[in-house]
Amino acid sequence: MPDPDTHIQGAHAVELSRDQAEISSLVEQVLDRAEDAGFGESSLFAIRLAIEEGITNAFEHGHTELDDSATIRFEYAVSPQAVEIAIEDQGPGFDPAKLPDPTLLENLSKPSGRGVMLMRAYMSEVRFNPKGNRVRMRYARPNA
Repeated sequence: MPDPDTHIQGAHAVELSRDQAEISSLVEQVLDRAEDAGFGESSLFAIRLAIEEGITNAFEHGHTELDDSATIRFEYAVSPQAVEIAIEDQGPGFDPAKLPDPTLLENLSKPSGRGVMLMRAYMSEVRFNPKGNRVRMRYARPNA
């Protein structure tokens, strides 16, 4: 499993602000490279969903105590075998083990935990650093 604390080898890295056009452009860039590497439609859907959830979580939950100018670091690398993504915010972090299970009846109406659940459902590997402000995800090509 990828180490959530280390940078992705050979990755493209950018600092993202809360600019939706900038975020959308970056997501499309990652997906275009994944498609060029031979990933199919269902893989591209999974990768898009995980990226969007990770970025949303970083800005909405990671930066709650920071001003709107706070940025996140986004890294990605695409190969024919896998897509690797890391998203790091400037916030204090959290303990993913303490997230409520969003599928339990008592949590169905609560919004917390859904993004992490979706990232784990669609990606091959998802790991958080000990501080909880950096997530590293890997999507392995099916049957690769």
